[in-house]
Formats: sequence, structure tokens, C-alpha cells
Amino acid sequence: MKKKGGGVTYRDAGVDVGKIRTAQKSIGEIISATHRMAAAGKVVSGFGHYAGLIKLGRELLALHSDGVGTKVLVAQLMNKFDTIGIDCVAMNVNDVICVGAQPVGFIDYVALRQPNEELLQEIAKGLVEGARQSQMAIVGGETAILPDVITGEGENAFDLAGMVMGVVVKGKPILGSAIKPGDVILGVESSGLHSNGYTLARKVLLSKYSVDDNAEHLVQTVGEELLIPTKIYVRPVMEIIKKKKIKVHGLANITGGSFTKLSRLNVRVRYDLDDLPAPTGIFRQIQVDGEIESREMYRTFNMGVGFCVIAPKASTDDIISVFAKYKMHCRAIGRIEKGSGEVAAKIDGRKEAL
Repeated sequence: MKKKGGGVTYRDAGVDVGKIRTAQKSIGEIISATHRMAAAGKVVSGFGHYAGLIKLGRELLALHSDGVGTKVLVAQLMNKFDTIGIDCVAMNVNDVICVGAQPVGFIDYVALRQPNEELLQEIAKGLVEGARQSQMAIVGGETAILPDVITGEGENAFDLAGMVMGVVVKGKPILGSAIKPGDVILGVESSGLHSNGYTLARKVLLSKYSVDDNAEHLVQTVGEELLIPTKIYVRPVMEIIKKKKIKVHGLANITGGSFTKLSRLNVRVRYDLDDLPAPTGIFRQIQVDGEIESREMYRTFNMGVGFCVIAPKASTDDIISVFAKYKMHCRAIGRIEKGSGEVAAKIDGRKEAL
């Protein structure tokens, strides 16, 4: 492993998370003016959380949109398209449940370089499977042919995104305001990289291996590992929210920016992650081959934790039991302390600010 200052970073690969956040904040300030323009409904929460909230009559609706990113390039290299739709659904529903909303409807957007019915049918298989796992309906979508915009691998070049609408359970959103010192941070296992950090992962792995190669820390080929679908957490999270005896103070989907995203829930506390998993599998492979610093890994990838639940200690055993019912491993990975939005993690035996 290279010393500090060495190795590949996410910014080196072309993604500067700091600049992205600055741009997002600027856009959020611009679009906030539209919150007063709605002819129906009232904006309860806009830019800054995992989903926007609109009060419409007696219902509180949650809206979110996301895509699959450069994972589509791996699907093109593998010539395998029947699971990428799962990722698209997952990236949307795993965010909308973070405000306590049950996903109810989804629409997709597929942009192709050229008409390709077989490709669309394969993508649709994954979308349907994702919807099944999320217990929601796909109610429409759009297909666009954009030969001057879409680049990628050959005739199967495409991009995929979607949008989800959810309904907040019991009309009470979970936005993180209840998070307080003494709460426990529970981490739920991921299925791998999910759909984030692929620009860096591809730069590291595909510069050394082909998608059909095996590597020391992987149990499947490089391509198969990179294409593992994102885990969908809808069913256990909805069950937890609906149980009267369980209290939940915060929910976080660990995606782009990894554990730094916890700070968006509540900036009046400190998130102390003292028992994160050590790098294994594809995470270890990326770190070794890219000679990437540990701190950079935990700022970029989920490192085996795809979702976090923040709750009082008294509720943790019940929460862990619900995830176990759905065959998902969940355990305590940290705690909430007094602070002002800091996220710190114990990495390689020492505490690091993320």
C-alpha cells in the first residue's frame, strides 16, 4: 500500500465528490424557488435529504430519481442486461425508504444509441424483478434514441435511470431530527459495490483484468463481481417502521460518498463508526490493485455496509431480528455522540475523519 499521498483516488478517476456537492447545493438553492409555485400540494422537504416530500391532501408523498451510472458499461462488456434494471430500481427505492416512505410507483428512462428491442426486453426483466422485490408497480417510462449522445460498447450502448414515488407510512416522515447522543448506528450488509464508485472501480480493475479474469480476492470473475445487483432493503425497513414497539431515528442508504452521507440526516450530532467491516472481496481487490488509502476506500465505497439504521439501544435487537428474517445480516457499527455533523471512523486501528 502506498503511503499517504499515493495510490488512486476517486478524484483521479474523474469524480470529485466535493465539487459535485458544491454544484448540488447551488442547484438546490435555485430550484427552492419553485416550492412556492405548486398549484396543488405543499412542499414539506426539498433538496438535501434522500427524497423530496410533498403534502397532498391527507397523504405525504416522497419523490426521488436516480440512475445506475457507469455500471451500465460493465453490463455492456459482459453482454448481460437482465439484472441492471434491479440496480435502477434499488437506487431509487433504497433512497425513498430513508424518509420512511413505502414505494408505490416507478417509471424508467432508457436512452439508447440505436433501436434495440432485445436489449430493452432484457433490461425490463431486471426492472420487473426489482419492482417485485420492492412490492410496487412500474406505471410507465420513456425510451429515447440518442445516437449523438450515448456512447459505450458497440450496438448495446445505453443509459438507464428511473423515478420512484412513495407514500410516507402513517404520515410521519423519518428525517433524522430525532437522532441523539446514545443512539446506535446499525449497519446492514451490502451485496457488493451496489451501483456506486464504478468510475474508480473500473479504472482500477479493468486496467489490469478483463471481465472474464479471476482475481485473488474474488470468488467469481471480475465482470460477474462488478455486475452483482444492488440489494433492495424495502421489505425489512418497511416492517421495522410499521412495528409500534420499534423506534427508528434515522435511515441512510450508503451510496455515493459512502459513510459521509450520514451527516445529511442531522448536523447536530457526531457519527462515530468504530466497528466497520475490514475490506474483503471486491473491496480488498480494488484497494490492493489500486494501492488506495483506507480512508479513501471508506469515503468512496460502502465497504460491505449498504444501509444504516439509527435507533435507540432498546430497539436494536428487534431491528436486527427483522433483518435476519429477510436473511440480511445487521449489526452495530457505531454510535451517536455530541457534535456538529462530523463523521469519524476507526480505520486501520486509528480514528479518521471522513
